[in-house]
Amino acid sequence: MSRTVLCGLALAGSICACVSCSSNSGSSTTAASAQSSAAPTVEVTKVLSKKLAIAVRLPGELQAYEVVAVFPKVTGFVDSISVDRGSVVKTGQLMARLVAPELAAQRAEAQSKLQGAESQRAESEAKLASDENTYQRLKAASATPGVVAQNDLEVAQRTVDADRARLQSVRESVEAARAALKSVTEIEGYLQVRAPFDGVVTERNVHPGALVGPASGSGTNVPLLRIEQTARLRLVVPVPEKYVAGMTEGAKVEFSVPAFPSQMFSGTVARIAHSVDTKTRTMPVELDVFNPGRRLASGMFPEVLWPVRRSGPTLFVPTSAVARTTEATFVVRIRNGDRGDAAL
Repeated sequence: MSRTVLCGLALAGSICACVSCSSNSGSSTTAASAQSSAAPTVEVTKVLSKKLAIAVRLPGELQAYEVVAVFPKVTGFVDSISVDRGSVVKTGQLMARLVAPELAAQRAEAQSKLQGAESQRAESEAKLASDENTYQRLKAASATPGVVAQNDLEVAQRTVDADRARLQSVRESVEAARAALKSVTEIEGYLQVRAPFDGVVTERNVHPGALVGPASGSGTNVPLLRIEQTARLRLVVPVPEKYVAGMTEGAKVEFSVPAFPSQMFSGTVARIAHSVDTKTRTMPVELDVFNPGRRLASGMFPEVLWPVRRSGPTLFVPTSAVARTTEATFVVRIRNGDRGDAAL
């Protein structure tokens, strides 16, 4: 009897356990289904419309405001040179002296020709004065009939005319000789190499005794010196096409250089190319940078805080709202409760 009761209790317990398991499994499935059918939440923000006024960082390059490679105008040997790399020079300052013995010989020859032409002019002037005096006496005497033959008077007059023509020719020869002497003297003056403007010598390639000459003439084609004006620099900034709107001449722009990382410098927009480079899609813009202490140097690559301005309103969204693919750049927008993509 007790055995039958125990079997019945065991069977009842087994059935209750099965029912309980089935009930728990059904409730778990219902909760998972409800959770999966719930709509996901997405953060949204309003698009702002205002005028664009930001600053972007662009690379630039500092260049000398003026730079020139100094070549001598005549071929000669370097006699002396008084400047070196880093020397500060003023306009017209003597930097080097050359020697060319053949120029001295040409100047002596030109002086000799000028002296000979002036002697001929003096002789022609004296002969003209004498012949003209003779003609005037003959002309006065011819007033009395039979004293002077008419043929003698005509000969004297023609002699005076010939003297005047000869004197004019000699005077032109004198002017030509004087011009030749002036030319040789000026060429000889080119033996003194002077600074074309205020600046700094950044390159020196010759020493005393070297043969130098014009870039296209005899002698070496290496420049004698190179001078740069560094008290005033050009900052060339390649501005991307999308940032060229709103540029105005005279605007102040700040920049920094690696040599002075904690200091900001400024320049003034002076020259705008108004033409976009088709290869880089940038527009070169030049800024004037005054550098009285010469702390900045040509060749530096500064980082420019380029101001971007637009006269019309611009739409602003957070950076995280912008999606980029290989085909387009877009943001996801919600209008009237519907979601859609808006291409940029």
